[in-house]
Amino acid sequence: MSKSKNILVVTYWGFNSSILASYTLPYLLIIKKQLGPAGKIFLITLTAKDQVTETELSSTNIRLQEQGIELLNYNYNPFGFRMALRFVYILTSLIYKTLKLRIDVIHGWCTAGGAIAYLLSVFTRKPLVLDSFEPHAESMVETGTWRKNSLAFKILFKLEKLQLKRAVEVICAAEGMIDYSQKVYGLSKNRYFVKPACVDLNLFSKNEKNFSLVEGIDEHTVLCVYAGKFGDIYLSTEVFDFFSVAANYWGQRFKVLLLTNHSDIEIKNFCEQAQLNPSVVIKKFVPHKEVPAYLSLGSFGICPVRPVPTKKYCTPIKNGEYWAMGLPVVITKDISTDSDLITQQNIGYVLQELTKDEYLNAVIKIDALLIDNTLPEKIRKVAEANRSYKIAEKIYGIIYA
Repeated sequence: MSKSKNILVVTYWGFNSSILASYTLPYLLIIKKQLGPAGKIFLITLTAKDQVTETELSSTNIRLQEQGIELLNYNYNPFGFRMALRFVYILTSLIYKTLKLRIDVIHGWCTAGGAIAYLLSVFTRKPLVLDSFEPHAESMVETGTWRKNSLAFKILFKLEKLQLKRAVEVICAAEGMIDYSQKVYGLSKNRYFVKPACVDLNLFSKNEKNFSLVEGIDEHTVLCVYAGKFGDIYLSTEVFDFFSVAANYWGQRFKVLLLTNHSDIEIKNFCEQAQLNPSVVIKKFVPHKEVPAYLSLGSFGICPVRPVPTKKYCTPIKNGEYWAMGLPVVITKDISTDSDLITQQNIGYVLQELTKDEYLNAVIKIDALLIDNTLPEKIRKVAEANRSYKIAEKIYGIIYA
C-alpha cells in the first residue's frame, strides 16, 4: 500500500477504557511515526454516556491531539433496538466525516470495530485494513452470551466474513487465525500478518518491589496477581476456587491482588461461594500506567480465559505483561499459542481441567518454580521474543511506510 496521510481507526470501545489504553493507543503511536508529520490519525470510540464527563473527554482529546491523534467519540448503547437506531446516525456521520476529512485508509480494530469499518469502506470505497482480527461472534456463543440462532450472532458472523473478504491487509491476533479463516469463512488472503498483544517492555519491567503500595504483604508473601475482570470470556467462580486451594496450601503466606473494577460486594460474594476468607483478597483499581508497579509485587500471575475453542485465535495481553515482569503464569489450556509456550518454556502451569485436584497441581508447580532465582530473567526473555513492540513496528512499516 502506498503511503497514506489520513487514517480513520474504528474501535468499539470507550475512549477511557483500559483496553483502548493498552491494546490500541500504543500501536497508533507506532503508526503515526510511519506516517510522518503530515499524517493524521482519527480515532473512533464508543463510550457509554454515564461513564464520561465533558471534562474528561476534553482533556483526553487535548492529550491525543498532542500525539497526532484526533478523537471522534460517539455515545454507546448495548446491542439492541436503541443501538440499532443510534448506529444509523453513527454510520451516516462517519461517512460524511470520512469524505470531509479526506480519509485515505479505514483501519478497523478487532472484529466489532471492523464491522463498522467494513460498512464505511463499502460506502466510501476506501481501502480497509483489519487489525487484531479474531472470531467474535462464535466466541459470544461459546461463552453463553448469544445463541447461535440469534439475530445478533447471524449479523456479526456475516460481517466478519464480509470484512475479511474486503480487507486489503489483515493483521491477525494469533497465528491460528489464518487457518480459522480458511476453515470457517472459506476465505484465503495473500496479505496476512500475525501480531499478538504486545506490551511496552520499558513500562513493564522488573522493578524494585515497593511493598508500601499494598498493606498486609511483604517479601515472604506468595502473591498471586490478576489484572482483569471476571465473567464473559473470563472464568469467575473457578478462579476463586483456585485461590481457595492456594490459600489452603500456602496458609497465611498467600494473598491475592486483584487489579479490577469489580465492586467489593461482587468480590465478597465470589469469596463466599469458594469458602475463601475475604481477607486473602486485596482489590485495587489503578490507571494502566500504574499497573507495572503493582505487578512487580507478584509471585505469579493468573490468566483465567474461559477455555472455549475460539480462544485459540486470541492473544491475551495480560500474559505479555506478566512475562515482562518476570512472572510465571497459571493459564487455561488452548489459549492462543500462550498455553503451549508456557509448557515448552516451563514458565508456569497449564490447567487441563477446572477441578480442585488440578488447581493443587498448579500450586505445587508454581511453588517449585519460585525457588529458581533465575526464573524472572528467563521469563522476561520470553516476553522480549514474543511480545515486543518490534513485531508491530515491522508490520506497520510494511503496510504504511
